[in-house]
Parts: sequence; structure tokens; C-alpha cells
Amino acid sequence: MVPKNLSLGAGRVAGCLLATALWSGSAGATDKVTFLTSWFAQAEHGGFYQAKATGLYERAGLDVTLRMGGPQVNGMQLLLAGETDVMMGYDFQVLKMLEQGLAVVTIATSFQYDLQGMMTHDNVASLADLKDKTILVATPGRTSWWPWLKAKYKYTDEQTRPYTFNLQPFFADQNVVQQSYPSSEPFQAKQQGVPVKFFLFAHDGYPPYGTTMVAKRDFADKTPDVAARFVKASLEGWKSYFTDPAPANALIKADNPKMSEEQIAFGIEQLKALKVLDGGDAKTMGIGMMTQARWKATYDYMVAAGLLKPEVDWKQGFTDRFVKDLKLLM
Repeated sequence: MVPKNLSLGAGRVAGCLLATALWSGSAGATDKVTFLTSWFAQAEHGGFYQAKATGLYERAGLDVTLRMGGPQVNGMQLLLAGETDVMMGYDFQVLKMLEQGLAVVTIATSFQYDLQGMMTHDNVASLADLKDKTILVATPGRTSWWPWLKAKYKYTDEQTRPYTFNLQPFFADQNVVQQSYPSSEPFQAKQQGVPVKFFLFAHDGYPPYGTTMVAKRDFADKTPDVAARFVKASLEGWKSYFTDPAPANALIKADNPKMSEEQIAFGIEQLKALKVLDGGDAKTMGIGMMTQARWKATYDYMVAAGLLKPEVDWKQGFTDRFVKDLKLLM
């Protein structure tokens, strides 16, 4: 490991070693980074686990600790308290933090699309086909995607019922549809032999990005080299994961023993089919890319829905400095 504060008088040999180390970007795992995920380990986190399992972080000169989130974990609180350096975040969350005067910033995205969607029985043709359906919505959904869906398709609050993360009401009634993530509820339905369809909200225009990397602004501004190496290695991990997921899957199952090989495979299949990693702008601009147009669309939606104060400076919510020149294509 090369000392960070090598003095100018330490000698020509030491200086050459330092220059070589900086040039190669692989002087050893000298910079520690803690990354907090949003939930228990799963396929949707695979790129980060792949970067860890295949040594991408280590070769980038990073010692990365992956910490799982969960129902009792407040990721933003841990980020602001300095308990994690980067967290798996969400655009709405970042803009709401800016509204409160808290300096957080999205430094890259894993997915071009948010993974929230709707699971329906197989007799539903599209998201526009729900006017006579009962729609199950969990409490967080009422202040995120439900106002968007309601406004776009003229649905009503009277159509909704609480979603309690129990699928029995859905299984028992062909007229019920429910919020869903692509690898979760559809997988449970498959296990029960119930044919379903899944509609990703993003494919109908829902604007947020998905599975983003969020840090305090100090992390991006004061240690930009660390942030850049973390973003690059993580995105390389995603590209590698979609080619050969076995290394990451072993770590995912070690962290989350309840996660079966079958469910991980189903999750990867869904992520690929929905083009969440390499669709949209990522197809030409590279995975991880974010644009002003998309962030402005999220801001506009939130303001129109009464979810955000108009005076929030949405441009402070993200930076493309760590991804715009990577052009990492699948």
C-alpha cells in the first residue's frame, strides 16, 4: 500500500512507485467505501455484488463493504450520519432531502427505469385497462407512483385498497390488480401456478431512475476520485453480472440465505427482458447515464402532484460527472 502523504523528500524510487500506483489505479484496496443497499440481497443488487465478488472494486483501489438494507433500516439517516458512504437510493427521496436543505446527490444510476410496476391477471391488456379493477396500493405508493398513475389514466382513489404484501386477495379475485416489483410478486404467482402479466410503470412514462447511487455532496466534491472509481467499478459489475452472474449470486445467497437460485434466475430474466440496465439513454450513452431531461420530468411530476415544493433546485439532485465519459455499452 502506498502511503497517502508521501513527502517530497522520500526519494526518487518512492516517487516512481507512487506515480505507477496512481497511473494503474490499482495500488491496492486503500480507500474504504461502505455501500448500503435498499433491501435484502437479491438479483436487483447483483452488479454491486459482482463487483465485489470478481475483484473489480479491489482492482479499482477500493475496499468496499456491502451492507444490506431492510424494513427497519433508514438508509438516508445512516447516510447523513456518516454510517455509510453511498446508498442505494431513489430520485423522489433525494429531491425531498433537498427540499429539507440536506446536501445529498445521485452520482449514478444502475437502471434507466424505476422497477415499480403493476401485476395483473392475464386478461388485462395494458395499464390503461384498469378502470373497472380494484387496485391494491401500499402506503408509500400513495405518495410516489399512485398520483402519476391516477392522473395519467383517470383512476380514482375509490378504486384502491391497501396492499399488505399478502397475495391472497389477488389470487382469490380476478378483478384485483396490485403493485409489484418484477422479480418478487410475479415469482410468487409463478410458484402458485397463477398466470399473470407485469407492467413496468416506466414503459408508460413514469420518470424516476431505479437503483441509484446516492451520496452526501461532500463525498462527491471532496473525494471525487473515490466516487469515480466506485461508480465505474459498480457499473462494470452490472455489465459483468448480466453476462455471468454466478460469482455475485454466491455472495447474494451468503448474505440472504432465503434467496433461492430459482428466484435469482427469474429476477435476472425479468431485468433483461425489461431492458432496465441498457435501455433508454443507456443504449447509446452508456449504462449508468442520467440526463437533465429525466430529472426535470421527475421534478415536474412531483410538483404537479403536490409532492415537492416548486422552489427546490432539482439540478442539485444529481451529477453526471462520474458517468458521462464512461460510455460503458452492453
